[in-house]
Amino acid sequence: MTKPKVKLFVLAGEASGDLIGADLLTRLKARVDLELTGVGGARMEEQGLKSLFDIKDLSVMGYVDVIASLGRLLWRLRQTVRAAILAKPDIVVLIDAQIFSAMLAKRLKKRGFTGPILLYVAPTVWVYKPERAKKILPLFDEVLAVLPFEVQKMMELGGPPTTYVGHPALCLVKQNRHPSPGGPVALLPGSRSGELRRHLPMFAQLVDGLHAAHPDIEFFLPTLEHLEPYLKQQTATWAAPVQIVTNQQKRHELYGKTRLAVAVAGTATLELAFAGVPHVATYVMDRGQEIISKTLQFDHISLPNIILNEPLVPELLFAKADAKPLIATVSDLIANPDCLQRQIDGFIRLTKLMDKGEAGQGEAGFARQDPAERVLAHLDI
Repeated sequence: MTKPKVKLFVLAGEASGDLIGADLLTRLKARVDLELTGVGGARMEEQGLKSLFDIKDLSVMGYVDVIASLGRLLWRLRQTVRAAILAKPDIVVLIDAQIFSAMLAKRLKKRGFTGPILLYVAPTVWVYKPERAKKILPLFDEVLAVLPFEVQKMMELGGPPTTYVGHPALCLVKQNRHPSPGGPVALLPGSRSGELRRHLPMFAQLVDGLHAAHPDIEFFLPTLEHLEPYLKQQTATWAAPVQIVTNQQKRHELYGKTRLAVAVAGTATLELAFAGVPHVATYVMDRGQEIISKTLQFDHISLPNIILNEPLVPELLFAKADAKPLIATVSDLIANPDCLQRQIDGFIRLTKLMDKGEAGQGEAGFARQDPAERVLAHLDI
């Protein structure tokens, strides 16, 4: 039986979006004959996408980095709009990159594109600028949410129709059930240039402190291929050797025996939770983020804690990097296997909750749906 043909324009703005995009393309290719145009990273290119430009050009976060990159971002926006219009896609799927995606959707509609436009990954309206939900209502035909409570939040705030589809990392790794006391420590300092600039010096001091107290501990740093030379150079002078890992299979193998991890708050903490890796979440804000954080009310910064609505994972949020409390928190975890097991038990609950689509915050749940089916539901095939 011949598969129906679908012309898809898809865009991902960073590594986490590239993972989501690759999973979506894999699912769609099993159902339809895809003609692809858009922007993505190495994993989406493995699925047949020829990216218009390097995904690194969109991978910025924080006001300082966005302002510094504004000229390049606007240039890439114009280029992307032109490419999408010329491609005449049946449907457009924009993955995260919230500001860029909203601007792109608005310009596509202004240029006369009338096909469905989907946003994959909901904006964090539950913590910052809830009015954004209504503002994006005219831009997107549907939002595909990766967190179970976001469907209800978008409904309450008057946003576009939203469906819970879960996160592809749910299916990528085998979850640990018990701590690995003799295993290595994973370091995840982020992938964006600004994040690395703010976090690497603190991670270097962390390695120094842990190595002095525990000379037997080994370290590895999972990252993207294009960052490998830079990170090898940066970590070459650290107090202990750090293995730079770019292969996804190798990363998952190491997670299976990892003692604990230290990760920049973000989607990396969710992947660690799905793998059953105890960790500490941290984040060093830039000046713009620090100012905004003072106007917000939030209890947690790591996704496992946010979804479970409990302080399962230790969190350290800094206006200025400070390795001392980070070293103390990690050392305390190393010395307390019961705390490591408590995290693992919590991650098992989290995984079951997200797999079923339960809200986890005292709200009604919404069953997890297949993202490819939601995309195809907008097409007459």
